[in-house]
Amino acid sequence: MATLQAATTSTGAIVSDPQAVRHLCEKHCFGTLNWEVGEDGELTIWGYDSFEVYEARDDGLPDYEGGIVTHEFLRQLAEYIDGDQELDIQTAGYTKCRFPVLATRYVIRDGEVLHADLSGTDPIDE
Repeated sequence: MATLQAATTSTGAIVSDPQAVRHLCEKHCFGTLNWEVGEDGELTIWGYDSFEVYEARDDGLPDYEGGIVTHEFLRQLAEYIDGDQELDIQTAGYTKCRFPVLATRYVIRDGEVLHADLSGTDPIDE
């Protein structure tokens, strides 16, 4: 079985309430990913893992029984992204076969969350 190698990075986006976003992020686990809300209110997410969000248990560990809550987290986060800002989170992963086996993109802007991945192929029109 091949080991998945994944990396996640995001653009920075200024949030309207940095303290509320810090609290929201602290209530969730991002695996080995890092997140930061800078003094200027800019949120960034990065690291060597896929972007999957779980709620945090009381001991700070991920609540795996509750399942992945990435979409719920991003919908809550969208409330804090300032109107002209855009948070673009991208994950790419591969195994030793060298073909990408994981590619995910989330774009949060104007109160909405957009998602793209490698889920299917469509024919090219002539």
